Amino acid sequence: MDADPLLENLMGQLGDFGNYQRRQHLLHILSSFLAGIHMLSLTFIAPTPNHRCFIESLDNNSSSYDLGNSSILSSYIPLNKDGDLDSCLKYVYADTNETATCNGNYVFDTSYYKSSRVIEWGLVCGERWKRALLQSVYMFGVLNGAVFLGSLADTFGRKPIFYFSGILQLVFGVASAFVSNYYVYAVLLFFYGAFGSSGSYVTGFVLSMELVGPSKRTLCGTAFSISFAVGVMVVAFWAWLIPNVELLQVVYGLHSLVLIGHWWLVDESIRWLWGQGRVKEAVAIAKKAVEMNGKHLINNYHDGRAATNRVREEEESYGVMDLFRTPNLRCRTLNVAYNWFANSLVYYGLSFNIGTLPGNPFFILFLNGLAEFPGYFIVIVLSDRTGRRSLSSLLLFLGGLSCVVIAFIPRGSIVTAIAMLAKIAVAGSFAIIYNFTAELYPTVIRNSAVGISAMAARTSGMITPQIILLDSIGREIPTIIFGCVAIVAAFLALFLPETLNKEMPQTLEDGENFGRGDTGFRTLSRAISRRRYREAGTRLHR
Repeated sequence: MDADPLLENLMGQLGDFGNYQRRQHLLHILSSFLAGIHMLSLTFIAPTPNHRCFIESLDNNSSSYDLGNSSILSSYIPLNKDGDLDSCLKYVYADTNETATCNGNYVFDTSYYKSSRVIEWGLVCGERWKRALLQSVYMFGVLNGAVFLGSLADTFGRKPIFYFSGILQLVFGVASAFVSNYYVYAVLLFFYGAFGSSGSYVTGFVLSMELVGPSKRTLCGTAFSISFAVGVMVVAFWAWLIPNVELLQVVYGLHSLVLIGHWWLVDESIRWLWGQGRVKEAVAIAKKAVEMNGKHLINNYHDGRAATNRVREEEESYGVMDLFRTPNLRCRTLNVAYNWFANSLVYYGLSFNIGTLPGNPFFILFLNGLAEFPGYFIVIVLSDRTGRRSLSSLLLFLGGLSCVVIAFIPRGSIVTAIAMLAKIAVAGSFAIIYNFTAELYPTVIRNSAVGISAMAARTSGMITPQIILLDSIGREIPTIIFGCVAIVAAFLALFLPETLNKEMPQTLEDGENFGRGDTGFRTLSRAISRRRYREAGTRLHR
């Protein structure tokens, strides 16, 4: 079944991207900017500085990490397999081979970090897992927010979930700065993640995708990714400027004040209202939008809607389970979810692991955010020419391959350069899959689809810190895992239908029938057949 012709006619009168859409879109993408700040905030709220054991005979009169002479320290601290001073062991007696743990007494390198939750709670060596757990708890909150808030947005509307998530991210973001207990802090991080990087972000994205026309979806969707990258860069800037982590967390949290006025500025989704049978409200917003765009609404949509044969079951609500009820949607959902999982694994694996890259950590994270811009430029230029499917697959493959290459080369500036190339590729792929997902699913479950996909992404984000811990076994293990997962996802992406220049489906039936049988391999086969046919025709005319 095709998309509702009356609804598409109504949306067509708005145009693809007039004054109304521009204003609403600018309000929506603020949620992405904030998500970038909140998502990466732990990078500098709880960074792990270089550290070593406290040596009583050396450190009583000094708190210097290297004492200005590492040769002195080498008599008290063994070297690790990379030839550096071990972070967690010391010699029982100087110039002997018998070692012992630091017993909770450390000296931290404060060259970059004057304070840190890691320093405050001693989350290093045997307690290192607790630092990784904090990041996982935050991402677990993001995961739950993506699923439950996404489903609530399909039931109760995009606007209320968008707004109240913005208020709560402000509350939890600021409150977490004043907590001194590790476990209470972890609980606050869960809710900070749920509302700070899911509620407003996911619903804001869906609001924009349901409002703009097909020709501007790539640009507007990519604008969300660009806004997120700017948020990442802001994280690095404030951390460089503010050495105190409590004040730094307050500053990060207060950014959410920009959403306070959104209840009066942001409109509900016209598509969602129409799908709920609230046609009068949908038409009222559309009329305002059309007039703001310098036009006048034509047609009586109230009567026309009543006359359509598209029967909407009374009081029926849709949710996550509808993504799995029919075979085509079920396979598509599993494929899309794995694609998000892989993109997120590589993206956050590179972002969370900046401490292992040589150089100034503030500059490296800033560069990490900046490195995403070339990827987004590639998407803007090529996505509406090559299509979403092939470009997404290619970029994700290149990102995964770069990760595998990193595993087998020595540390140095070349590793940082290849990591930036991987970030460019996966940032582009991630930007596409956001747009791709919104276009693949019908309006009645679109927010749930983005939510379940974001859940898959946050699942990988949740386990990424644990995978990074495997570097204690071998430094190459995490990047090999990241790379292999991405390469498999790049292959599976070729089985998704192309959405370029296609109308967005409206009902579950539309979604089930959308792109049935369309794969990258079938498209390639048809292209090869057409080329052979043309070549055969050319030979016949010679």
